[in-house]
Order: sequence, then structure tokens, then C-alpha cells
Amino acid sequence: MIDKDRLTKRYYSITEVAKMFDVTNSLLRYWEGEFKTIAPIKGRNGIRRYTKEDIEKIEIVYDLLKTRGFTIEGARKELKKPSKKASSIDNQLKSKLVSLREKLKNIRTSLDLKS
Repeated sequence: MIDKDRLTKRYYSITEVAKMFDVTNSLLRYWEGEFKTIAPIKGRNGIRRYTKEDIEKIEIVYDLLKTRGFTIEGARKELKKPSKKASSIDNQLKSKLVSLREKLKNIRTSLDLKS
């Protein structure tokens, strides 16, 4: 939805971000309270500054709520689920660790035979 390549500024105002998603400033502030992952930088004067990463997180919440029709609670639960990509990476890591353990056992056995 948002072209990440066009996000060239370091920080965006709440008004700019609201226009990107065609929502109100107050809705962004509400989502900030409901979803702890949305945490823009606030200056001493309380003005929010959104980074590219903040905007990407808002895009995920927007998709869940506005496009896919989740409730706030449903979106929270969906965000807590591990992603399929993370599960795949976990499985690959486990496989590599098991392989490494076997190699270490073999090295240990060969060292024990030499002593």
C-alpha cells in the first residue's frame, strides 16, 4: 500500500502519516494506545515524529483493521502469532544446531580415542 521507496524523510508528522492512510490524527493516536508496537518518538512538546519503521507497523495494523476487517482484539491476537517466516527460520536453526551437535560429538569421540 505505502511505497517504502518514497519514504525518504527521517521523520514524518502525525498529519503526514494520517494522510498516507486516509485516517484521522485521532485514530492514529488511538491505535498508538491500543498497539504497543506503534511508538513514535515524542519531543518535549509532545509532538509525535514517525519513522519509516513506525509507518510500516501502522500499515500492518491498518491492513488488519481496515482491509481484513479484524477487531482491535483480533488484530492484537494476530500480531502475537509467530509468522510463518519466523517458524521456518526456527526450523532451519534447529536443524543446523542438531547437525552441529553431531559434529561436536564426533570430534569428542575422535579425541577420546586418541588419548
